[in-house]
Amino acid sequence: MRIITGIYKGRRFDIPRTFKARPTTDFAKENIFNVLNGYIDFEGKHALDLFAGTGGISMEFLSRGCSQVVSVEADRDHHAFIKQCMARLGTEGSIVVRGDVFKFIANCHQQFDIIFADPPYALPRLSELPSLVLGSDLLLPDGLFVLEHGKKEDFSQTPQFVERRQYGSVNFSLFRNQQSE
Repeated sequence: MRIITGIYKGRRFDIPRTFKARPTTDFAKENIFNVLNGYIDFEGKHALDLFAGTGGISMEFLSRGCSQVVSVEADRDHHAFIKQCMARLGTEGSIVVRGDVFKFIANCHQQFDIIFADPPYALPRLSELPSLVLGSDLLLPDGLFVLEHGKKEDFSQTPQFVERRQYGSVNFSLFRNQQSE
């Protein structure tokens, strides 16, 4: 896994072969971040990475200038790996939380400029994520929610849906929190 651009550009981390995570491909990651650059300036922003897996998206946020990134991952080994990678980067803007994403959404009182979720494609509650995230107080007004999912899911009728992008077998649906302050 490598960081595509920013202050940590080119840094590589070897993912243990025993991991069950499906990291976002470099191709898909590079393309979705190019799209996100049109929506948000990452400098100084607060980001939330749900189902953080290997932490690749979290590290990309930090590399692009986010001042704080909260990574939520339930798996013990993946959580430890993300913490180890963040320590190797030497960043102070990282908070790695080991826990259930749905409980985190229900109990978190912090707000974020951008939220990225990369759940397992077979997650039974995947279709609930947009309404849970957008219905909570997690996303700042005009904030962006990005959901990575398989090709069968269609969120285009979901309120606050903005667009869908597809890169090979990887799909992203983007939502904008259009609540007023």
